[in-house]
Amino acid sequence: MILRKSNAGQQLQLQLFALILMHAACHNLISAKTVNPNSGGDLQQQQQQQQQPLQGLPEPRAYMPDSQNLDFVYHDHEELTRFLRATSARYPNLTALYSIGKSIQGRDLWVMVVSSSPYEHMIGKPDVKYVGNIHGNEPVGREMLLHLIQYFVTSYSSDQYVKWLLDNTRIHILPTMNPDGYAVSKEGTCDGGQGRYNARGFDLNRNFPDYFKQNNKRGQPETDAVKDWISKIQFVLSGSLHGGALVASYPYDNTPNSSPLGAVFQTYSAAPSLTPDDDVLKHLSLVYARNHAKMSRGVACKSATPAFENGITNGAAWYPLTGGMQDYNYVWYGCMEITLEISCCKFPPAYELKKYWEDNQLSLIKFLAEAHRGVQGFVFDPAGMPIERASIKIKGRDVGFQTTKYGEFWRILLPGYYKAEVFAESFAPREVEFVIVEQHPTLLNVTLQPSKRIEGIGGGGGGAMVPLGGVSPGGMYRPIPVPQHYRPQMPPYAAAASSDNGIFSTISNGLNSLYSNIFG
Repeated sequence: MILRKSNAGQQLQLQLFALILMHAACHNLISAKTVNPNSGGDLQQQQQQQQQPLQGLPEPRAYMPDSQNLDFVYHDHEELTRFLRATSARYPNLTALYSIGKSIQGRDLWVMVVSSSPYEHMIGKPDVKYVGNIHGNEPVGREMLLHLIQYFVTSYSSDQYVKWLLDNTRIHILPTMNPDGYAVSKEGTCDGGQGRYNARGFDLNRNFPDYFKQNNKRGQPETDAVKDWISKIQFVLSGSLHGGALVASYPYDNTPNSSPLGAVFQTYSAAPSLTPDDDVLKHLSLVYARNHAKMSRGVACKSATPAFENGITNGAAWYPLTGGMQDYNYVWYGCMEITLEISCCKFPPAYELKKYWEDNQLSLIKFLAEAHRGVQGFVFDPAGMPIERASIKIKGRDVGFQTTKYGEFWRILLPGYYKAEVFAESFAPREVEFVIVEQHPTLLNVTLQPSKRIEGIGGGGGGAMVPLGGVSPGGMYRPIPVPQHYRPQMPPYAAAASSDNGIFSTISNGLNSLYSNIFG
């Protein structure tokens, strides 16, 4: 949908126009040229200062918790709810609390936004998220996210790095996706499956649609709520916090198998399943691992468990799984999600939580800042109005993404030369070249032209079928329909693994469940 001047939200439109005019001050931007990072100009310097930390910005400060508000103990759902509500009331200019749905047993799936603009989307600023406790018996991430919220709100006025991050990013934090599972878990239990599943016995990290294999598991309220959530907000970056290992795992989690028998024997082979954005996903994993106190050492949790070089792994190379959340985020919505295994013990004693925070504090913050790496900008029509749901694909990377209702887009990319393909319904497609540098994001605005009427063709007849990419009897070019999301080409052998196959599937699923109960 394109915003019109008659739209009742005039205040919001004026805000958008102000930002558009700021971006459009240089004609090269509107003409889909890359901003020259070395060129002068107060406007460009101002934009870069707003969106990227200043050189020499100090590292985030150490966090000193206020035990009267939040101590290093495990919090049940009622205590978690009270903390979130109290924080929202105490810091109304930095937080907003909302629920994306309820669990099987009626517990709210709370999300807290932490940002200098918590109640409304900041035009031109990315949305990012953390999800904790998808497995109920892995609650370290749940507590880390509560302390991250507390750290952000208490450090905003005194920590330059935190202030920059909250001024330029909307951070959505879902501390627990599986509150029912947590309610039946037991502190001090390092292995096993008690509390892992939701109240109906479903593993929520096996309950999402899968790219490689049809997932026939019945959708659960918790996963349905998350799917609806991420369909409404254009998340750029995401982390899912788990326990049972110490590693940052990146997509794909699943891999195609040529036969049911192969699924059994390939499940536990070290065969990576790489995405078109493998370089970026490895980089994001390394950002977390290297800022963590221990993860990048790659030391195995136990003698019988794997060690991970540099503290990262491709998900499928560790062990393949069907229906995982990170693959769904990436393939369906272009959101870069990493699975963060942050504790060797799934449910360690509460007295260890302070040490886990010290290990993870810097990683949790630095990871989110990566949303400001790469390219960002707007897609406009010739009148300067934003084009909603324009589809964008980086050439050679067949997982795409879309613009927001304000025409915004973001894509995390490493330094290099790129081409973007931009499509929108009723507009001619366009290819744009740009360069990514290390120091700051590339600002890239693209103008699409309407589909052209070709003179001298046809006599104005209506109703005739027109070939895709062809010309109608009235001389109107008919563009190829724009797919909702770009997805990579399915390997020809993946079809064989698209459904469950009797006893072989049962054995494979059983082995997968056993493995994940032990390692995460």
